Amino acid sequence: MPTNCAAAGCAATYNKHINISFHRFPLDPKRRKEWVRLVKRKNFVPGKHTFLCSKHFEASCFDLTGQTRRLKMDAVPTIFDFCTHIKSMKLKSRNLLEKNSCTPAGPSKSNFSSQQVLLEHSYAFRNPMEAKKRIIKLEKEIASLKRKMKTCLQKERRATRRWIKATCLVKNLEANNILPKGTSEHILPTVLSNLPLENFKILEQDKALSVL
Repeated sequence: MPTNCAAAGCAATYNKHINISFHRFPLDPKRRKEWVRLVKRKNFVPGKHTFLCSKHFEASCFDLTGQTRRLKMDAVPTIFDFCTHIKSMKLKSRNLLEKNSCTPAGPSKSNFSSQQVLLEHSYAFRNPMEAKKRIIKLEKEIASLKRKMKTCLQKERRATRRWIKATCLVKNLEANNILPKGTSEHILPTVLSNLPLENFKILEQDKALSVL
C-alpha cells in the first residue's frame, strides 16, 4: 500500500478518505525512463514500491470506464511545481535555523502548490495567457451577440412600421367607405383594429418609433 508520493515537494500521502490515487512507475523500460526524467530528482532510482500520486497527471491520462481510476498505457506525469519545491526547501532550512536558535515556532500551515489548486478547482486557469485568451474569446462572443440583437431590433422596428402603415391604410379605406365597415376587425390583429385611426396617424409621423 503506498504511503506517500515520490515527486519532489509533493506532500500527498495515502488516505482512503481523500480522492487521490497512487500509481507505480511503469515496468516498461522506455516509459519508466521517461517518468524518471520528468520527475527531475537527482540520482533518483524508483523501486518496486515507488509511486506518483494522481495530482501529477492530466485528467486525460485516466481511464474512468471501470470502478477503479486507472492510468492509460501512454500516460506520463506532466504536472510538477519545481519552483514551489525549491521555496519549500529554503523555508525548511530557515525553520531549522530558527529552531536551533530557540526561536518559538508557530503552528505550521500546509503549502498548496498552484498545480494542486488547479486540480481541486477545475474552473481555474493554468496561466495568465490562458485566462487572457478566454477573456478575448468571450468579448468576441458578446460583440457578436450585440450585433445580432441590434439586427433583430431593427427588423422588429421595420415590421412594426409596416403594420402601422397597413392598419392606417385599411382604416382610411373604411372611413372613406371604400372598404366595408368591420373589415379591419377581420384582417388585423385585435390590438391594432381596436385602436382609433388618429393614434395610427400620430405613430406614422414618428420617425423615431422603436416599439409599438
